[in-house]
Amino acid sequence: MFQIDQYAYSNRLLTVHPGEKLAFAVITMIICLISQSLAALLAAAVLMAGAVILAGIPLRVYLKLMTVPASFLVIAVGAVAVSISGNGEGYLWGVDLGRFYIGIGSCNLDLSILLLCRSLGAISCLYFLSLTTPMVEVISILRKLRVPPLFIELMGLIYRFIFVLVETAESIYTSQSSRLGYRNLKTGYSSLGILAANLLVRAYRRSEILFTTLSSRGYTGEIRVLETQFAVSGKNILAIMAIDVLLILLSLAEMSGGGLIGRIYN
Repeated sequence: MFQIDQYAYSNRLLTVHPGEKLAFAVITMIICLISQSLAALLAAAVLMAGAVILAGIPLRVYLKLMTVPASFLVIAVGAVAVSISGNGEGYLWGVDLGRFYIGIGSCNLDLSILLLCRSLGAISCLYFLSLTTPMVEVISILRKLRVPPLFIELMGLIYRFIFVLVETAESIYTSQSSRLGYRNLKTGYSSLGILAANLLVRAYRRSEILFTTLSSRGYTGEIRVLETQFAVSGKNILAIMAIDVLLILLSLAEMSGGGLIGRIYN
């Protein structure tokens, strides 16, 4: 989390208008969520990875960040690929358990691949935005878009309290480690339980202190900060439009030709 925030404030695209980056990420993510074209989904993921690398984020860091959601996605789409039926017709692989048959069907496998690519494409859009745009600038754009103030303040406070929670957990873990709290598996489980039990209480106390500090400085339910002025780039807008139009055309071309989604439902 801290590493993501550091890159957001030190990348090469920091001077680019945050509205352009937000529009690029959101529009491309919507295309990924709607598109049924593997080519378009993979192209969106590659383009977002290229944009992140262009921003100066090391490739190894980006891949490391992608492995976290990818590990959960593999388990989820694996469950989609497996199905149970009374016979083994249409299965690529399966096991006969007597009364029923469990295995991987061709349609389920195609659907799981589509879901995996769609999720990776959408996640790459979110990583592009979080790695290149500070949260303060995102909140500034949402405020200009007339998003309800309550939603903006809740988002900002939750984001700040995440750091409080992580810092508190690290403090407790360091204290336990210095006392050999994780020297073996049994002690580690015990220390982890103590950490989980005390984390919420200590984080809540720290949040109360933070709220008191804000109130003493005139906090009335809305946090206002100085906003950096950015220039809108016509070249960037044209590039965003061209990329997203190409992704849409690629999706339409594969849909008209049948593609993977046709094999799933036909």
